[in-house]
Amino acid sequence: MPLNVWVLVAAQALAMCTAPFIVFIGSIQGRLLAPAPELATLPVGLVVVGTVLAIKPATWLMERIGRKQVMLFGALAGILAGLLGAYASWQSHFTLMCLAAVLGGSGLAVVHQYRFAAMESVAPDMAGSAAARVLLGGLVAAWLGPEVASLGSGKSESFPFLYSWVGLAVVQALAFIILAFGYRAKAERVPETVVGGGRPLREILANPLVWTAISGAAIGYAVMSFIMTATPLSMTEMAGHDLDDAKRVIQLHIMAMYLPSLISGWLTRVVGIPLMMAAGLLSYLACILLAASGISFHHYLWALLLLGVGWNFLFVGGTTLLPQGYQQSERFRVQGLNDMMVFTAQATAALSAGAVLASVGWASLLLVAVPLLVLHSVLMSVWLLRSRRATTN
Repeated sequence: MPLNVWVLVAAQALAMCTAPFIVFIGSIQGRLLAPAPELATLPVGLVVVGTVLAIKPATWLMERIGRKQVMLFGALAGILAGLLGAYASWQSHFTLMCLAAVLGGSGLAVVHQYRFAAMESVAPDMAGSAAARVLLGGLVAAWLGPEVASLGSGKSESFPFLYSWVGLAVVQALAFIILAFGYRAKAERVPETVVGGGRPLREILANPLVWTAISGAAIGYAVMSFIMTATPLSMTEMAGHDLDDAKRVIQLHIMAMYLPSLISGWLTRVVGIPLMMAAGLLSYLACILLAASGISFHHYLWALLLLGVGWNFLFVGGTTLLPQGYQQSERFRVQGLNDMMVFTAQATAALSAGAVLASVGWASLLLVAVPLLVLHSVLMSVWLLRSRRATTN
């Protein structure tokens, strides 16, 4: 793999820490600061809201000033989020904490573009492997984010989580340094194109392949976020597990999201994207069945591990499939639309998880995800039938 890919892996390992960091402490600190229990998971959902709001500006800027400059802006947003979160902890101010989550999410919108930058740094047949390699950085983030979050997590602390947020700012600053000195914009294989070139968006979206790619990532992210966001509260507030148990489950879940990237890029070439996506759907169904069958530590652990594997197969599959549906001059528009839909779905899922958990409980919450899996199965079937029909004609 080119140096650019490995630089992006290292930057992802640090910059992506914002996601597991806020997933782990967002609902817990939210419970301490929120004016009502129903708002406890709001910071977790607002991370994704910040991501959604920043996707269009980020891709718009990348098309005009290049990827590297926008990557640096994203890391800077992560630094500011950590500092604002520390101030919110010092002031015990829930609204400021929510603003820090939004700002952190805006930095993550840029981080999610790393995979496309990596794909543009390699030959087309290696695009899936390049995207999967970048996702491997999430393995480090899965461990590092919750560890940083636990720096000042005790309820006996004078200012709970203040040092945690400062630690997040330091981690983001390291990502900024790696990108500033390591990433080479000229190494991208795809030349910059005329702004706004290519076919109308409605013509691009007439291709069922594009919808299959988008739904694989969007539905995969929505289901994963919906269940993951509810897990810490379900474990600590409803099932009686301690904070360390919840932390380990979230850490291992996020590691399970990214560890399959060691082979998922290879799998896209060997078994094909449809079979890999089907395996992701089966992993999600197994997660739901296992999680609904009990509330022991191991029920949560193994269910969340399956959730992570299913997410990886669907997300890598969708990311690898997407470039087959657009021309190079269309890439920023389609990539931006893809991520907008992906993280809108995730935001909706994360924002609704707390209310659904409070109103119907853990087991019923799990069943809400099933229709989404059925929807992706239908979209994938339409794509495969249309492709087979086009091949035989």
